[in-house]
Order: sequence, then structure tokens, then C-alpha cells
Amino acid sequence: MPREQLNVPKAEFRSYYGRQILKSPVWNWMIAAYLFCGGLSAGSAMLAAGADLTGRPQLRKVSRIGSLVSVLASLYFLIADLGRPERFHHMLRVAKPSSPMSMGTWILSAYGPGAGVVGVAEMMPRRLRRTWLGRLVDVVARPAGIWAAATAPGVASYTAVLLSHTAVPAWKEAHPYLPFVFTGSAAASGAGLGMLLAPYGETGPARRMAVLGAGMEVAASRTMERRLGIEGEAYTTGRPHRLRQLSEALTVGGALGAVVGRNRAVLAASGAALLAGSALQRFAVFEAGVASTKDPKYVVVPQRERLESSRPRETSRGTR
Repeated sequence: MPREQLNVPKAEFRSYYGRQILKSPVWNWMIAAYLFCGGLSAGSAMLAAGADLTGRPQLRKVSRIGSLVSVLASLYFLIADLGRPERFHHMLRVAKPSSPMSMGTWILSAYGPGAGVVGVAEMMPRRLRRTWLGRLVDVVARPAGIWAAATAPGVASYTAVLLSHTAVPAWKEAHPYLPFVFTGSAAASGAGLGMLLAPYGETGPARRMAVLGAGMEVAASRTMERRLGIEGEAYTTGRPHRLRQLSEALTVGGALGAVVGRNRAVLAASGAALLAGSALQRFAVFEAGVASTKDPKYVVVPQRERLESSRPRETSRGTR
């Protein structure tokens, strides 16, 4: 007689009639644009403060104005995506430390006035600068710029924490890495804007910041790709993978251009590549998260792995 098989074959993952277990985020492309613009503003604010302290007026000007314009764009995309945009001010009714959205709102509220003051100071007409208002703005511009730079890292990274605190598998499991990806991307994009718009002779700080930011972004992104479990497939397959590949190529190319560039045209092209690479990185992360909610294996398989890993401990406890 054939030997009877005692073990039940290992079950494969499945969901109820193949349907999604998690609902996909209701956010659209404007949230990805909000992530990019916020990071660009933060990176520009840090570069502008450095340019101000080292006597580079043109680099300071383009970075300050870029910081103001991008934070306004970021706020627009965020508010426009709300179900009732006219009620955006309700986000300021409470301060809840356990809520990344609440803390992010207050971080933006702390950062925004400083970025606004320095941006207005750079765009102020010359005749207005001779008035008492112009002199007052000039006096407060440097402290405001330093304040914006001090709060900028929070602006660059809080969106990664916000994504990581959702139930979306590709975002939730990437929580140790996304803040580094986003912060590096923010620094690279701010440096890219400075390289694109500032005179060649003043781009030294932007070029160094580009190399550091691009290095952090690419290293953190590669580390995330290697260390994530099955959830990492959302980043390495389909459209998110293609976007990440293009983003990495542009970011690395922009950083190399920052190192070897010896004329204005090369630096401008490198800066544009860094900006495009940073934007594609945010869209890739956003789309990977959406993709991970559509396939039930990203929910079921990790749950079963956690259950299996906990069983030996439960058995050993029961035998004691």
C-alpha cells in the first residue's frame, strides 16, 4: 500500500474571490507632486541659508525664491486634494503628536513664514527697499532664512513618516528607509535648482550638496530594495520600477555633472536632471504604494510569515 501522506500541503495565499484586501489610496497624482514640491522647498531653504552666510547673493536669491514658490505649490496640491478644500484650516484646530498628518501640518506652519519672508525680501522692488518696510524686511531676512533652514529637514522627511503610518504595505514596511530617501531627494532637488539658475561662480555649495543628497537618496533606495521582503516587489516590478530606474539614472548623472561640470551649460543640464530624478522618485514611491494594495499577497504572505515566526516561541512557552 502507498504510504499515507500525513502532512497537509502548504496553503497558498489567496483572498476572498481574489478581491483586494486593502482599499487603494484615494489620493491622486497631486499628492505625489505635493511630496516633491515640499522636498524641493526644504532643500532650497537649506541651500539659501548657506549661500547667505557665505556671501553668494545670486545663489541665495534663486534658492529663496524657489523655496517660496515650491512651498506654495506644495500647499496648493495638498489643499486641492482634500475632499473639502475650503476647510483646510481645520487641520490647525488640534496638535496631535501621535498623528504624522497633524505634526506635518504644524511643521509646515512653522516653516512657511520663514520661507515667505526671505522669498518676499528677494522679490521686493528696489524703490520699496529704501522705505522703512524694505529696511525691516532686510533686517529680519537672515534670521528668517536660518529659521527656515532649521525647520527644513522636518519638511523634507515628515511626508515619509506620513506614508509609513498608513496600512499600505509598500509604504509601511519601508518606514526605516523612506525618510532617508526623501531627505536625500530633497537635498538633491534643492541643489539642482541652484545649479540650474545660479551663476557658475556661485554654484560651489549647490554642487557639493548635490553629491551628498544624490548619494543619500540612491544608497537609501538601494538598501530599501534589498532589505524589504515580498513588499519590495512593488518597487522592483512594473511602472514603479521603471520610474525608479529612470530616477536613479538622472540623479546619478546629475551628481556626476556636478563633479565634472566646468561650464554653465553642463551644470544647468545636471541641475535639471537632479530635479527630474527627484520628482520621479516621489512618483515611483507613490505608485508602488498604490500597486501594493491591489495584490493581496502583499498583505497575506507577510501576515503568515509573522504567524509562523511566532509559533516556536508559543510552543516553547507552553512546554515550560
